[in-house]
Amino acid sequence: MVRRPSGQHGRAFAVTGSTNKGCEVSWFSALCDDDYEFLGVPDPKLKSSWEHCRDIVLQAESGGFDNILLPSGYALGIDTTAFAAAIATMVKRIRLLMAVRIGESWPPQLARQIATIDRILGGRLTVNIISSDLPGETLASAPRYARTLEAMQILKTMLNGEPLDHQGEFWKLKLDAPGVTTVSGKCPPLYFGGLSPDARETAAQGADVYLMWPDKREAVQSIIDDMTARAAKHGRTLKFGYRAHVIVRETEAEARTAADRLLSKLDAAQGEAIRNKSLDTKSTGVAAQAALRENASDDGYAEENLWTGVGRARSGCGAAIVGDPDQVLAKLKMYQDMGIEAFILSGYPHAAEADLFARHVLPKLQHGPLTL
Repeated sequence: MVRRPSGQHGRAFAVTGSTNKGCEVSWFSALCDDDYEFLGVPDPKLKSSWEHCRDIVLQAESGGFDNILLPSGYALGIDTTAFAAAIATMVKRIRLLMAVRIGESWPPQLARQIATIDRILGGRLTVNIISSDLPGETLASAPRYARTLEAMQILKTMLNGEPLDHQGEFWKLKLDAPGVTTVSGKCPPLYFGGLSPDARETAAQGADVYLMWPDKREAVQSIIDDMTARAAKHGRTLKFGYRAHVIVRETEAEARTAADRLLSKLDAAQGEAIRNKSLDTKSTGVAAQAALRENASDDGYAEENLWTGVGRARSGCGAAIVGDPDQVLAKLKMYQDMGIEAFILSGYPHAAEADLFARHVLPKLQHGPLTL
């Protein structure tokens, strides 16, 4: 485990528009068997386990990160909700961004789990909504996202401490106000991502923070503009988050060498097999990541300091910000100027790269927990 003494931890800030340069900076704990020294080469020491994922969270907290994503997948790794409840007793400052898969959930029970974990955590829980299928079943995109929106509406009502009278397509529920509430008495912020038209409409109506995967700057701006307009049609506003890997070293040459080393033992067939194991391999977002990779330069860069090599052995978020501290910082500030207010970063191996980012970049950012 790589840990360092806690230093400058930033401060909470209220987002008031693009002129506010504060941001939430989160790390990632590899609950879904996604940690490597050499991409695509399994390492027993880095396999998802309570001990390994715990150490990543503790490293992120000691490094000064504001939040940490706890991903979820029913086919890989360890259970997210159980892990969140356990790690909540060990952390003192960092928030948890707990991913929940709607296809596996009954919303009233999920609301009670969220409220309970938030209580254990002292009010620092945030939630990443995943529009998943029920294991073994498949819904078409439109009804699956309609179900997700219903679940978000139910969660918001119950976690706001209100009685529920929900007569939807997927759930018909009439329940008293819940006996267990969050510390704030309000629903935690709901983070949500997806590029398909159905996903975008669900986010516009129900999400608080819309998450994006890496893309070229013009594509990122286009998504922000589109989602801002969609939310406005429903009388709402969204905050925007950006999920990316990062490789930072003292010089750009060292960072690029580290990127090359990460891929140095990757077998193409093994990389494809890893991508195909993911449950979202046919999603619009994954297709966009594949297109970004396919249209990159010969050395894998889609634009300056945005490297797509990670996507050769990973479905989903498939690009990394690569460079020296000033280059990485400039890239993040560029996204902030476009309207990004939250970053969810990761790197391989996750604990070691968290330490590098915490030492080289994090102290130069004005950051703190995002408040709505």
